[in-house]
Amino acid sequence: MPGLLKIAFKLLINDKGKFAALLVGITFAVFLMVMMMSMFSGILARSSAAVLNVGAKVWVMDPAVNNVNSSIPLPDTVLDMARSINGVKYAVPVYFGGALVKLRSGSYQAVSVIGLDDATLYGRPALIEGKIEDIFAENAFLVVKDAEFKKLENPKIGNEFEINDHRGKIVGIAKVQATGIFGVPTLYTTYSRAITYIPSSRFTTSFVLIEPKNEMDIPYIQLQIHKLGYEALTRDQFINKISDFYKYQTGLGINVMLMTIISFIVGLSISGQTFYTFVLENLEKFGALKAMGAKGSELVSMILFQVTFTSLMGYGLGVGLATMMMLFARFRLPDYAAQVTYTNLAFALGMVLIIAAFSSYISVRKVLQIEPFDIFRG
Repeated sequence: MPGLLKIAFKLLINDKGKFAALLVGITFAVFLMVMMMSMFSGILARSSAAVLNVGAKVWVMDPAVNNVNSSIPLPDTVLDMARSINGVKYAVPVYFGGALVKLRSGSYQAVSVIGLDDATLYGRPALIEGKIEDIFAENAFLVVKDAEFKKLENPKIGNEFEINDHRGKIVGIAKVQATGIFGVPTLYTTYSRAITYIPSSRFTTSFVLIEPKNEMDIPYIQLQIHKLGYEALTRDQFINKISDFYKYQTGLGINVMLMTIISFIVGLSISGQTFYTFVLENLEKFGALKAMGAKGSELVSMILFQVTFTSLMGYGLGVGLATMMMLFARFRLPDYAAQVTYTNLAFALGMVLIIAAFSSYISVRKVLQIEPFDIFRG
């Protein structure tokens, strides 16, 4: 058997044109699949950036809310009721809103503003520069230093700006775990200042953040909040809800799925047709081996070896090319959203194995039907 596999390997790489065509087809298909799925994973991860950055264990919201940016303001009674539930260590309000700021140069820039509870500053980011207590100073804001930081003209501590006809002042530069999806800079301030500076409806609480006494109390807290007509989700549940929204209620998920299917079909058609042509051109050699005593199972093993070797090599090249492309894009575009996950790699590998199985099937049938007599007679 090792000798036959060595022959199979030499037959495979002997025709460099066909071998290169097989590799290109599979590599291109894997490249497209990994790129599309990685971009989708990156977008989903960034869509939950605010949830990850704030880090609250339980989020109370209106049942109709499906992402952080479309929050429905809650009455103050919800906060009071949440604080009275057994098992709640403490509950605080948080504000999420958007505003337009006028920079020192006179230009305007849209920003996302997060208002933290004045008493606890629950959900505050880690600071790179400045002191967290300075956020209580007049007109004080923290700015997040991420990929969108330069859109605010790279502000420093002490820089001033105008937000809705109010004066704002940078008192700290912060860092967060994840960057947002919409390419908008983020400012942190106190809850009272946020609802004062930014026009809002009668109710101003975007979410109520709950810290339970222990993990066992969360189901009871969720049940009590549900009785009030609202929804209480853990951090992971809220992230999953946001992901489901972008997957199934926007065109994003459908478009990525279609592109992935098209990539799979391209790889399937190219590799299947090319490998079948390769087998036809080497049919005499397989017939000669069969005439010399090679069993049908051994010929099948040769074909499976050739297809598997080519598929795995194309898979590795495709993943490597996609990774290099994403690294280059992220280097040139800091806010580029893409991430390679084990799920993406496993899915792409599964698609490659299906391509390999299809290519093997159509080739194996042809080889098993060959008769040495027909080869020598020709």
